[in-house]
Formats: sequence, C-alpha cells, structure tokens
Amino acid sequence: MRKVTKVYPGGHVALEHVSLRVDRGEFVFLVGPTGCGKTTLIKTLIRELQPTEGEVLIAGRDISSLSDKKVPQLRRRIGTVFQDYKLLPSRNVYDNVAYALQVIGTSRSEIRRKVPDALRLVGLADKVKNFPDQLSGGEQQRLSVARAFVNHPPLLLADEPTGNLDPNTSIGIMQVLYRINRTGTTVVVVTHDREMVDKMRRRVIALDQGRVVRDQAAGTYTADDESTREFAARLRDEMGVDDERPSY
Repeated sequence: MRKVTKVYPGGHVALEHVSLRVDRGEFVFLVGPTGCGKTTLIKTLIRELQPTEGEVLIAGRDISSLSDKKVPQLRRRIGTVFQDYKLLPSRNVYDNVAYALQVIGTSRSEIRRKVPDALRLVGLADKVKNFPDQLSGGEQQRLSVARAFVNHPPLLLADEPTGNLDPNTSIGIMQVLYRINRTGTTVVVVTHDREMVDKMRRRVIALDQGRVVRDQAAGTYTADDESTREFAARLRDEMGVDDERPSY
C-alpha cells in the first residue's frame, strides 16, 4: 500500500496515508482498536473498496486499475476467512469446500483431489458428511479456513478468526494458519487477541485512527524453527491453556 487514504461519504476518514509492504511468505498481524481502519484496509485488498487516494498493489499490480470484470480473478487468488464463517447451511462439510472450486470452474477430478487435502489440513477429514449446524464454533471456523485455502491462494486474509472462540480452540485455529503459512502462503490476520499476538512472535502492524502507528518486526524466530505441533504446544504452555484436543 502506497499512501492509501480512504474517506467515506460524509467525510469519515477510515485510512490516512497508509504505506506498508508485506512480502511473500510473511505472517502478519493487523491490530488496533475498533474503528481504527482494519476492516477497511482488508476490503481494499480484495477490491471491495477503492481507496480515495494512493495505490494498492498485489503481486506488483495496482488493483485499482483492474476492470470490474477482472476483480473476480483477483479474488480467486486471495483466500478470505470471515469472523461469521459465511458457510452454506444446506451443504455438508465436503460440499461447502467444493463449492469454492465449483464457482471458478474447477474440474470434478481436481475437486475430488483438492477438497480432501484441504479438510485433512484443518483436521476435518472425519466430518465430511456433517452439516455446519452439526459442528462446533471452532470446527466451523476450520471449515471456513479450508474453503479459503482449497485453491492454494498465494495470499490468505483472516478477519478476527478467533473472535468468538475459547483459548484452546483459538490456538487450534492459529495452528492451522501457521501450517498454511509454512506451505508458502502469505497470511494476514486481523485480531483483537493481544495475548495471542504476543505469543505468536510474528510481525505486528497496528492502526489507530486510520494511521499506521506501529510496524514491529517478527521477533525471535525463524520460519522453520518450529513444527506445527511444537508451535501449538508452545502457545498452550505460554498461555496456560490445557490441551483438550489432538493436534492436527
């Protein structure tokens, strides 16, 4: 983002001269108080909103210059995880994930290959025939993550993915996002969970009143220094959370 400003009708300034760069393969937290501009920033990345000023570049291309016809192509390369899950209640677990591929014209054989892989990644391989209302909140969020990742997007955006979940379930979701990041996908997580952010030891970008007020490097870790199991075990230990479920 290069000097991005977003002013809503009526004059509310949601983003003001925001400049930041996220490199391929990074895991970044976006934090800040309610109303600071986090959701607006995420919406500019998927071209749901256009900036009033400035440039938003993804893979080196200014997405503001995309024609409306090409916006769906952009969004196919960006996985998005919503706090309210946005699952299809009338479709089972398998079909919720398959639908994300069907709408972009993926072949049946590729769907049959990709969907089980995505469900194994998030620990839902044994829930394929369940419907969303038969899942716990954590399982619904895992399903949302599987659907966002099934097409292996280079960029994954997660908006408050642990917002309504208990600490142990939250760690499980972060473990899944960590695993996805280790496959090479860039992950940007919007969250209010300060303790989780502190323990994750990843880069933190903080917004306040539409401005970047903090951009803190990742801290003491290397990309390969923890397996996903070690990562989850460390978080549970540092946060004082008992392990009530198997690590996937």
